Amino acid sequence: MTKPLILLLALLFSLNAMSQLSDTEKKIIAYLNDHFNNATAMLKEAVNINSGTLNKVGVVKTGEVFSRELQKAGMQTEWIALPDSLKRAGHLVAIHKGNKGKKLFLIGHLDTVFEPDMPANPWTLLNDSTATGQGANDMKGGDVIVIMALQALNSMHLLDDANITVYFTGDEESAGKPASVSRRDFIERAKQCDIALGFEGAQGLHTVATARRGASSWKLSVTGTTFHSSGVFKGGYGAIYETARILNEFREQLSNEQYLTFNPGLIVGGSEVMYNEEKATGQAIGKTNIVAPACYVTGDLRFLTDKQKRDARDKMKAIVDRHLKNTNAIITFSDGIPAMEPTAGNNKLVNVLDKVTKDMGIGETKAGDPGSRGAGDISYVAKYVDCLDGLGASGSGAHAPGETIHLKEFPYLIQRAAILIYRLIKE
Repeated sequence: MTKPLILLLALLFSLNAMSQLSDTEKKIIAYLNDHFNNATAMLKEAVNINSGTLNKVGVVKTGEVFSRELQKAGMQTEWIALPDSLKRAGHLVAIHKGNKGKKLFLIGHLDTVFEPDMPANPWTLLNDSTATGQGANDMKGGDVIVIMALQALNSMHLLDDANITVYFTGDEESAGKPASVSRRDFIERAKQCDIALGFEGAQGLHTVATARRGASSWKLSVTGTTFHSSGVFKGGYGAIYETARILNEFREQLSNEQYLTFNPGLIVGGSEVMYNEEKATGQAIGKTNIVAPACYVTGDLRFLTDKQKRDARDKMKAIVDRHLKNTNAIITFSDGIPAMEPTAGNNKLVNVLDKVTKDMGIGETKAGDPGSRGAGDISYVAKYVDCLDGLGASGSGAHAPGETIHLKEFPYLIQRAAILIYRLIKE
């Protein structure tokens, strides 16, 4: 088969694959194909700005880049400052007011896990299908998808009557505490919408998230009678044995429950125990011939539903309350990011997106495994609106040096987002 014939067949297949799209939708894709270089240029500019969560100057600079581009999409932008006590830069919000279609809340974030004192990883093309850079897929690539989709729709006056709020937080990777302050405006604006779309990293072209596990923390403080080790067992077990019992019973009784995980991340025990909560560091002094009087553990707890979280906490408390001889233990829990629970409304959104990707000729879209995703900003608003997440860029190595983005999938993910937004604002 000759090369011209192969190219002709590929073109015919491409045209046939998109035959289910409307003429307007085909024009949206044509615009995005013509402006794809703008997308990569914008992403490169943003990636080359260090915007680690604690780098407030860098987060603001990244916000300025995206604010400029959102204004080109006909959006009005503003910066939401946070109190100095939170030690966070704030959030970028862009609004388009209209009175037709679904009210959309589009979520991204400006910050990355890479602080200025970490090794630099600027935008670098590795080959024709892969680039690397800090935050390339988590989630500056997702932010660019939002912006390019809106620019395409705006160029054709398809946003004229749309009601859309874009909210790029500045501290998703490490939210300012308390969250009741750092996420107050975020939640209140989401409540005024019908649908939230999250543009965290995509796991390929064919799965999205209808659910994400929540995250919380726990602290275990254990004490015991101290005496010479020759009397251990008869005189009591000490704090370290009691801690080992508790952690092992956690593992035995709860580790097989689907979507539930719990991890002891730090443990310190001995004759004298010192723990610095702010720095998450600990020190201990002890001798092998002294039964330890103190032990301290911190850990996390991840869950798919609020009920699963409550049930797990009740079981953990019951385990803690069964003390070994001459020991005592107390466990406390702290809420973090809530779960994005699977709902019928979320599943309906998957059906809408599935129709989009089939009409585009790139195949079906299904709900992915909730256990494969951690907590994210969309979880704060999941109880108020229908949600879909994982609509962002695809790649690998997020949160690690050498993070990559898949450039071959990038244009299709932008097109997918644009058609999805278009169909939702038409409803």
